[in-house]
Order: sequence, then structure tokens, then C-alpha cells
Amino acid sequence: MSRAEPVQEASPAPESGGARREFVSLMTSRVGEAPLRKPLFVEGSADLLTLCRELAQRGLSEALIRDGARVGVFTTTNLREALLSGRPPAEISARELAVFKPFSVSVEDELFEAMLLMLRHRVRRLVVTQNGEAVGLLSQLDLMAFMASHSHLIALEAEQAETVEDLGAAARQIDGLIRLLRKDGVKVETIARLVGELNRQIFRRLWELLAPEELRANSCLIVMGSEGRGEQIIKTDQDNALLLRDGFACPRLEEVTEAFTRALIGFGYPPCPGGIMLSRPLWRQPLAAFRRTLDGWIDGSDPAGALNVAIFLDAAAVAGDPALLEEARAHLDRGLSDNPFWLSRFAKAATQFGEERSWWSRLPGLRGREAAEIDLKKLAIFPIVHGVRSLALEARLKELGTAARLNGLVAAKKIQPKEARDLTEALHFLMALKLENNLRQIGEGKPPGNKVALADLGRLERQALSDCLAVVREFKRFLALHYRFDAI
Repeated sequence: MSRAEPVQEASPAPESGGARREFVSLMTSRVGEAPLRKPLFVEGSADLLTLCRELAQRGLSEALIRDGARVGVFTTTNLREALLSGRPPAEISARELAVFKPFSVSVEDELFEAMLLMLRHRVRRLVVTQNGEAVGLLSQLDLMAFMASHSHLIALEAEQAETVEDLGAAARQIDGLIRLLRKDGVKVETIARLVGELNRQIFRRLWELLAPEELRANSCLIVMGSEGRGEQIIKTDQDNALLLRDGFACPRLEEVTEAFTRALIGFGYPPCPGGIMLSRPLWRQPLAAFRRTLDGWIDGSDPAGALNVAIFLDAAAVAGDPALLEEARAHLDRGLSDNPFWLSRFAKAATQFGEERSWWSRLPGLRGREAAEIDLKKLAIFPIVHGVRSLALEARLKELGTAARLNGLVAAKKIQPKEARDLTEALHFLMALKLENNLRQIGEGKPPGNKVALADLGRLERQALSDCLAVVREFKRFLALHYRFDAI
């Protein structure tokens, strides 16, 4: 059974104590604490008529099918396949219709992980295991029952949206959810993962509403940058693209992609200042043309090539055929397989922003220059993200998130566990600091940005920020030695 990684509606008054308690309960509870359905086990050789009779007698809509060592799930929705087959139900075995290798979670897993799994793979039920054995089923309805006073989940509302306006209503609830979760002390990395999955659900459903079926089948909608890495929380900009199957033409392509970008802007996702959106021709190309674009980014003929490569390295498929993205990424890897000089120049971007040591060394006491501001992204977050991205590219890792890449680098013995832990902790602190600052800016009616006024930080925050900058400084030194920046 496969393992992997809808959220509740943020009401107009998300500060209510009941809502907070339910969200916190969701974030801290284990799967085994939720109401689980005891599974009905049926042998794979059983005929469909017998199986349905058993389900009807027990008032159930699903069963687990044993077929030798395999375990699959049969639900009443599988009956459609039987009816379309034209065969008598008594001649169809359960194993023919069951879905084997279903998604599963352990009773010890966090309920939050189960929610993400349902959301990511658009499944309505999970097999629950204990010590490797199936002990129950968890459905979306079970989750909703566990969160009693909420009428529905944001993700379900997005999935069921029939119009762009309905989808926008779901998307606009995410900001309230962020404030609520942060106020109750949910870890910033957990918030980021949840928001990332919800955003992808919004993007996927919007694409389904706007793009004709033929276009969806012959393309791959991708998100990139911090959205692709799952590290963007507050809506700051759009980074998306569309890869098209070679030979496919859609007369309405420009109209559809423009409508997609406009709708996201209306949902509160600002346009990308650099134009990295599928409404721009550069970011909506057939695969063969995009391969040539990648070649130009690598050979240096495009001044923005390295930046565009960095953004594309964080690409994740949201809708359509993910094989198109995999082929584009494989082409990029081949182009860089024997190009250490390019990789060194690429990694050197992690050191492009100065540290202004004259003031950051005085952070804890803030002696003088109390009005000073620090750009958290340029001076701290970007060096970590891009340095780790460069090392991951060199090691041919497929992970997208910075923390996941650091774990992969440790496993590949490219970085020491202590350094990886320090970088992960620093990144998460910086993300949390940026989130708090963004929420404060929004509360003051200002657009969310990357600069934080040092006078707005408490003493402990300033000390932690100083420690994070020291971690970043050490990491830059490591990159300089590893890539021989002095020889570039």
C-alpha cells in the first residue's frame, strides 16, 4: 500500500475559540484518535453480486479485498465499471474491480498527514494500518466528523467549485486559515506544507474550469520557485508555466492562459514582477521548444538564463501530464552533466547579496540605527535556498523542498548532519519571522514584503536572527570552498 504525504473553512471570524481548538486538534491528533471504520475483508475470488449483498447487509460502501498477498479497496463507485462491462455481476470477481496498492496511513501518523495525502492525491478514503496490518478505513467524512462544527473543508469547496467565482471564495479563505494556525503556534513548516497543497488544489481546479479537456490532456501545468518547493505561505507572487506536448495546437491557448493569470490575481495571488507566468509566451511552450530554451539558458546566450534555471529547478507538476515536466528536467540534467564551471557560477549567486556587517553584528542590543531594516529574503533565506539548490543539482537529487534536499544531501554524504540541521532550523526560523512580519504588514494595510524593521523584533528574536545570519555566513564559506569561487 502506497504511503505519502481539504482544509477547514476559515470563517469570517476565524478568531473564535472553538475554531482555534478544532484546528489545533487537527494539527496535533493522531490518525488512531479519529473515528475509523472497521474494514470488511472479502476474498478476491468473491463475485460482485455476493460482495454487494454483503455490503448492503452491513450498511457499508467499501470493502478491503484480499487477493493472495495483495490488499485492495472496493467501493460502490467501482460498480460503474461493472455496469459498463455488460457482464452479469455474478460473473465478475471482486479482484477485477478492486484498486490495489491503495494509499495508506498508520494509526501513529498525524491526522494532518492524512489530510495532506487525501488532498494531494484527490482520494476520499485511506487504509489505516497498525504494525503493517490494515485495521480500518479513514474517509473525508470521518475527518469532517472529527472536526465537528466546521461545515466543510476548503479543499472540498475548491474541488466542488463550479465557477471561477466559487473557487475564488475558497481561495480567499486561506489567508484567514494562516492567521489562525500561526496564532495557535502551529509550526511554520507545517503551515507551509498545508498552504502549498491548498494552493495547488486551487490552481488545479481553476485549470479544469478554464482549459478545454484536450488542452489539459496535452499539457502540464507547473508551479515553480517557493511555490514549487512548498515554502511560500503568504501570497506574494505567481511562478507558473505550461509545457505543451509537441505537435499539439490549441487555438484558444492565449485566451485561456490570460484568463488563468487574471483569475489568480483576483484570488489574491499577485502577478510575478519578472513575468514568470504562463500568460507569457516564454513560459508556455511545446516541449521541444522549451528544450531549446533550456539550452540557451545553460550556454549563457540569455542573460537571465541562470535565474530562470534556478526557478525551473523547483518546478512541480500540478495538472496534466507530469511526464512532460520529467522530460524537460531530464534534458536539463543532461545539459549540465559535464559542466562544472557553469554549476560553480550558478552556485556563486548565493553570495551575491552583502551582509552589511556594520549593523547586523549589533542585532541583540540594537545600539544605534534602530530604524534599520533587513531584507530577510536577500540576506538570509535566498543564500540557504539557492546554496542547497545548487548542491542538490550537483548531486542529481529530485527533492524540491529545501529541508528535503538537505536530508538527501546528508544521505549522499555531501554535507554533514549538524550543518544540515543548523540550516534547516535557520530556514524555518526565518520563514516564521517573515510570516509574522507579513501578517503585521497586512494588518497595517501594507503589502507583504521581505524587509523587517529591527526595532519591531524582540530581544530573543534579534539574538536568534543574529545566530541565523552566522549560520548563513558559515554556509557561504562552505560553498566558496566547495565550488572554488576564487577561481571564477
